[in-house]
Amino acid sequence: MTQNTIKLDRTLGLWSVVLFGLAYMTPMIVFGTFGALASASQGTTAMAYFIAALAIFLTAASYGIMAKVYPVAGSAYTYARKSLNSGTGFLVGWAVLLDYFFLPMVIWLIGAAYLSSAFPAVPAWLWIVGFIVLTTAVNVIGIAFANRVNVVLMLVQLAVLVAFVALAARYVAALNGASGLVSVRPFFEAGVPFSASVAGAAIAAYSFLGFDAVSTLTEETRDPTRTMPKAIMIIAVIGGIIFTGSAYITQLAHPGGEFASVDSAASEIALMIGGDLFVTVFLATLVVAQFTSGLAAQASVGRLLFAMGRDGVLPASIFGKLHEKWRTPVLNLVVVGIVGLLALTLDITTSTSFINFGAFLAFTAVNVSVIALYLKENPIVRPLGPLLGLAVPAVGAVCDLFLLWNLDGHAKLLGVIWLAIGVCYLAYLTRFFQAAPPEVEFVE
Repeated sequence: MTQNTIKLDRTLGLWSVVLFGLAYMTPMIVFGTFGALASASQGTTAMAYFIAALAIFLTAASYGIMAKVYPVAGSAYTYARKSLNSGTGFLVGWAVLLDYFFLPMVIWLIGAAYLSSAFPAVPAWLWIVGFIVLTTAVNVIGIAFANRVNVVLMLVQLAVLVAFVALAARYVAALNGASGLVSVRPFFEAGVPFSASVAGAAIAAYSFLGFDAVSTLTEETRDPTRTMPKAIMIIAVIGGIIFTGSAYITQLAHPGGEFASVDSAASEIALMIGGDLFVTVFLATLVVAQFTSGLAAQASVGRLLFAMGRDGVLPASIFGKLHEKWRTPVLNLVVVGIVGLLALTLDITTSTSFINFGAFLAFTAVNVSVIALYLKENPIVRPLGPLLGLAVPAVGAVCDLFLLWNLDGHAKLLGVIWLAIGVCYLAYLTRFFQAAPPEVEFVE
C-alpha cells in the first residue's frame, strides 16, 4: 500500500474524543498557571477565565463547522488552506508550528517551577534539563507508555482537582462562613481595571489549547461530521466550567495576585488549605501530569516536523528521517529538546504568551474560514444562516484578535518575527509566489 492510500482506522466515538481533548488540556493546568494569571489579572482570575472561555466557545463553533466541511486531519492548517488559499494555509501552519515548539518548553517550565518550590536546594535549571533529557529519551524509544496511562492519569488529576476545590471551599467557609463562598471579587475587584482581566484572559486561553487538538483525530473518528462538532463544543464547555469554577474558589481562598513565588503559587495555596500531606499529593500529581503531557507534546512536534520534512516543506534530509531501529524522528525530538532549553531564561507568563500568539492566529483563521465558505455559498455552511455563518465567527475572530493584542509585548514581537521568517520561507518555496507551496499530509 502506498503512502497516499493509507487510511486511519475510524474507531473513536464521541466520548473517546472528548476524553482525549480533556486529557490534552491537562485539567490541573488551571493550578499550574494560577499565579501568573492571578498576577496579570490583579486577582480577577475567574473573570479572566470567563472571557477566555467565551472567545474559545465562539471559536469552537467555527471549528465544529469546519470539521464537518472537511472531515480530515490537519486542523487550522487544512481549514485555512482549503477555504482561503494555500499561502494563507502555509502561514497558519507556520504560526501553529510556533505553538508546537514552545508547548513542551512551557510544560517543562511549569513542572520545574513546582519542583523547585518543593526542593529549593536543587537549582531550577537542573529540573528543566532533567525533564528535557528524560522525555526526549522516552520519546526516542517510543511513547506507548504515555498512551497507556493517559486515561488513568486524567482521572487522578480530576480527583486531585476536586479535592483542591473542596479544601479551598472549606477554608473560605471556615474564615468567612458559608456566605463567603458567594462573592463577585474573583470577577470584579475594586480598583482593578477591566484591561487587567483581559490581560489575564490572554494567558488563560493557554489552558484551553486541547479543545482544537481533537480536530486532528477526524480521520480516526466514527461519523466525524456529526461526532466532531459535538465533541469540540462539549470540550470547550466542560473546560470553561472546570477552569472558571476552579479559579473562582481558589481566588476566594487567596485574594489578590501576590505570592512568594508567582510560578508555583498553587503549592503555596495547597499548603494553606490542606497541609503537608495534601501539598505532597498535589505536587506529585501535577509533576506527573506535566511529565506525561510533555511526552505527548514533544512527540507531536516530532511528528509534525517529520510530516513537513517528508512532504518537502522542510528539508527532507534533516527532518524527514526516522531512526532505523526505533522508527522515531530522533533528530526532530532532539531539536525540540534544544529549543526547550530556552525555558532556562523565561518565566511562565512570557512563555505561555508565546504559545498563545500562534494559537490566536490559528483561531482567527478558522473563524475567517467559516465566513469565507459562507460567502462562497458552500452547501454545508450557507444553510446555517447569517448567525452561525457570519455573526458568530466574526465575533469569535474579533475576540481572538483582541486577546492577541493584549499578549505580552515580547510574545507579540517574537510572533511577528516568526511570521516574517515564514513569509520569506514561503517566498523561497514558491519561487517568489509563482507556485503553490508544498502541502503537509497528516497520515500515520
